[in-house]
Amino acid sequence: MEISILILLRNISKESHMPKLTFTFSYEKRAEKFIKKHPELLSQYGKTLELLEINPSHPSLRLHKLQGKLSDLYSVSINISYRISLEFTLFKDEIILINVGSHNEIYRQ
Repeated sequence: MEISILILLRNISKESHMPKLTFTFSYEKRAEKFIKKHPELLSQYGKTLELLEINPSHPSLRLHKLQGKLSDLYSVSINISYRISLEFTLFKDEIILINVGSHNEIYRQ
C-alpha cells in the first residue's frame, strides 16, 4: 500500500472521536486501488473519512441505508460520483469501512 494512503488512514484512526472508524485489511487494499486510480480525490477522500468520524450524520455525507443484497450496509458520498460503503456497529460506537469506489462498483458488491 502506498505510504500516503497508510498515513492518511492511520492518522484518521489516531485522531479518533466517537464513533471509531475500523479499516479492515480488505478495505485498505480497496482504498489503495481507489487512490491509485483517482489520486486527485485523495484530499476529498480524507475529508470524507474525517467528517464520517466526527459526525456520521453530517448532510454533506448523504448517509443512507442500502437496499437489496446490501441491506445490512450504509453508504456515504465522497462526491457525486464516488461512495464509501460501511457497516455500523452502534453498540460499540464503531464504523467498519467495507468498500470505496464509484456508485456502480459499490452497488454491484
